[in-house]
Amino acid sequence: MQQATFHMTLADYFRDRLHDLVDEIPERPQTDTLWYLGSMMARLGDSRELFSYDDGRLNIRPLALLYQDARDTQAHWERCQLLRQLGDLALFLGALFPENFSRRGIGKDYLIGMGTNAYDYLADHANDNRHIFSELAATFARLLELVARACNREGTLNAEDLLAMYQRFCQTKDPHLGRQLQAVGLCLPETEVLQ
Repeated sequence: MQQATFHMTLADYFRDRLHDLVDEIPERPQTDTLWYLGSMMARLGDSRELFSYDDGRLNIRPLALLYQDARDTQAHWERCQLLRQLGDLALFLGALFPENFSRRGIGKDYLIGMGTNAYDYLADHANDNRHIFSELAATFARLLELVARACNREGTLNAEDLLAMYQRFCQTKDPHLGRQLQAVGLCLPETEVLQ
């Protein structure tokens, strides 16, 4: 008698990890969003997907340059692809390698802002999965922590990161940034409560 063997893909592993951890956070993400996150984590876990070959070197394209590429292109599909790459990289790198950014003076609020704005654009303009991109935009900070925990990275927003995000919110009144602050449990003054 032959025994059945089951093979788990890396995406399946990450999806299982996310499902195990999701009950520990307020407001459970949609199943589709968890599926997207597991697939994204597996995809970017492959160095061929994470790194690009630029100027004779293998590196990760800076988020600001991806944003500039997206702004400069005239093709709708290309803009959406670049912004998806930007959002995914901000989420993945922010969850797994926050210390690399902080050593360069880049706080989590930068990664949260870049990722949130990229996914927000996709929520309005992508050809499919708009509901997933909408949730990623609205809960980016919380999902950043979830991905970090799924990868055994317990990086949380420290007081300095929260203060920087709040100061940026006070200056810009960006509703997405306000929702991110609320998602991590910060109560905004009643005059700044977001609809």
